[in-house]
Amino acid sequence: MQKKLLTLTIFILARGFIFPQLNNQTGSPLQQGTLKNCINYALIHQPSIQQSSIDEEIASAKIRTKLSDWFPQLNFNFSLQHAYELPTSIFQGNAIKFGLINTSSGQFSLTQTLFSRDVLLAASTAHDVREQSKQLTVIDKINIVVNVSKAYYGVLLAQDQIDLINEDVARLRQSKKDTYNQYKSGVVDKTDYMRATVALNNAEAEQKLDVENLKTSFAYLKELMGYPLEDKLKLDFDRSQMENDIFVDTTQIINIQNRLEFQLLETQKRLQHANLSYYEWSFIPTLSAFGEYNLNFMNNNLPKLYNQGYPNSYIGLQLSLPIFQGGKRIQEIDQAKLELKRMDYDIASLANSINTEYIQALSNYKSSLDNYYAQKDNQQLAKEVYNTIQLQYKSGIRTYLDVITAETDLRTTEVNYINALYRVLSSKIDVQKALGEIKF
Repeated sequence: MQKKLLTLTIFILARGFIFPQLNNQTGSPLQQGTLKNCINYALIHQPSIQQSSIDEEIASAKIRTKLSDWFPQLNFNFSLQHAYELPTSIFQGNAIKFGLINTSSGQFSLTQTLFSRDVLLAASTAHDVREQSKQLTVIDKINIVVNVSKAYYGVLLAQDQIDLINEDVARLRQSKKDTYNQYKSGVVDKTDYMRATVALNNAEAEQKLDVENLKTSFAYLKELMGYPLEDKLKLDFDRSQMENDIFVDTTQIINIQNRLEFQLLETQKRLQHANLSYYEWSFIPTLSAFGEYNLNFMNNNLPKLYNQGYPNSYIGLQLSLPIFQGGKRIQEIDQAKLELKRMDYDIASLANSINTEYIQALSNYKSSLDNYYAQKDNQQLAKEVYNTIQLQYKSGIRTYLDVITAETDLRTTEVNYINALYRVLSSKIDVQKALGEIKF
């Protein structure tokens, strides 16, 4: 009975430990869809990030494989042979068969590399190879942060457009109702009612289009996050906080060494230096130590084959040096030098590209910020104009055409405002990326 209780207790504890781990790996729906949570989710579940992590492990495994050549290499060979006809040799003009019918041997061989340019290259570049794979992973993470952030803002933009069109539809429905009542009362002619109907139909058609666009935006965000398409994702954001987060210091001077792409090229240049040394080492001999122990068995009677052994053993050094290879080694050295020189131009080209990227990102941010302020003022003015004209129309001072024009202006300024807000936030991310401020 005690044994059964112990087994049941272990099962319950294991269930409570294992299943939460599995849920975390498969990814449970986000409880709070903030931008930070969406980014953190993507950094764990996005397939490209998982692939980069596996690539790091593969790089480490390759390094360990190469470094294992530094260790002693021990091998064993075994053979068993039965001769149907013994070999013949001529001795003093007579044909003589020699050897035994049954032979067997066991061989232990041990080799130790003392110097080899292959293992020396692996040892000298192990750190940089690991660093390179880590830098590639970080670059992928930075791109995920940028892309997820922009996709997140894209979903918010689509949601805001739906909210605006819903308000617009509600206003137009009320306007259609008012014009209809005025038309029946003889205050206005039928034209105002028809115009209101056309405006409402157009708004409802745009409403359906915005709903479909929202679905597309959500699907793209989920794809970037590695989020299950069938699970719901509700975004949680603070509009006032987002408006406070639009600012970035535009007086900063870019330092290209902060960019991971530049650091990656420097790592690759060190690896290319090591590659040049590898070809220069081709003029140095390869040296290794070896030893063998052989145990031979020979007997014409197979059952007695292993009754008597005849061992032999030896140790030695082996030095190998190619003397002439048609100038191959010199050409390989020249090629490595040219590739190293080419990397200097790659670094210079990257520096120019980063500077251009920063100037463009900063220019887009400044223009987007100016446009944001302008659209924010326009939105406030358009609201006042629409409310005023709406009251004047009800008082019989304005025509319905003026109401439609004011409503269209209000709708346009509201759309322009939210577009400007998310454009500023997106351009800010581009500035931060160009400055190398997105770090891990």
